Amino acid sequence: MGRRLNVGYTARKLSSIIGILPGANSVHPRLYLVTPPAFDLDQFEEQLKQALEGGDVASLLITMPDANEVELQAAAKRLVPVAQAHDVAVMVENNTQIVGRSGADGLHVTGSDTDLENITESFQDDKIVGHAGIKTRHEAMTVATMGVDYMFFGFLALEQEEEPHRKSLDFGIWWSEVFETPCVVLAGTALSSVDTAAKTGAEFVAVREAVWNHPEGPKAAVEQANAILSTHTLSESEG
Repeated sequence: MGRRLNVGYTARKLSSIIGILPGANSVHPRLYLVTPPAFDLDQFEEQLKQALEGGDVASLLITMPDANEVELQAAAKRLVPVAQAHDVAVMVENNTQIVGRSGADGLHVTGSDTDLENITESFQDDKIVGHAGIKTRHEAMTVATMGVDYMFFGFLALEQEEEPHRKSLDFGIWWSEVFETPCVVLAGTALSSVDTAAKTGAEFVAVREAVWNHPEGPKAAVEQANAILSTHTLSESEG
């Protein structure tokens, strides 16, 4: 039996990145690209263009934990239009001002949920708000009441292994069975781990090293990842 997917505010707000519209019977999980934590902007812009030639990408998360605001702004200014030209929604991590200045599609909040409810209320239907950094189910359930548009399971600050971390998979399975809000599960460094992450039932699979470090290049990586995702189906049951 397929689970019911939220096609209310989610379809209205996330139609560009989730591909779930009222009346749809099924959809495949989609790719959610994550930038490397540090990169040469000129080189990465070319890598991103190559990746987007490889097929369907739902979203791009710009995360630069060691960058200052000027560097983050410069990256967002360059990368946002490149991604949006391919109908890819762009998220910026933990900086509401740069979301506004760059024209990004939303804010990715990592860590404390202290101001999360205020953020979701201030953005209303204008921007997407995602949340990451959950450590317990209790935290996840609390965040679920705050109006976020998606949950991200996986810790980008940790050293990534070939396969997804077990805790990320467990969170994805549990969340997908219980909640309507979409979720993202972080894959490992091996492209084959996209399959493992997709088996959780998550609407999105996040990839970082598996794309940018692929021996055949980002375009081939995205093509291969989409081939894997096409073998998985998310079903919408009658609510």
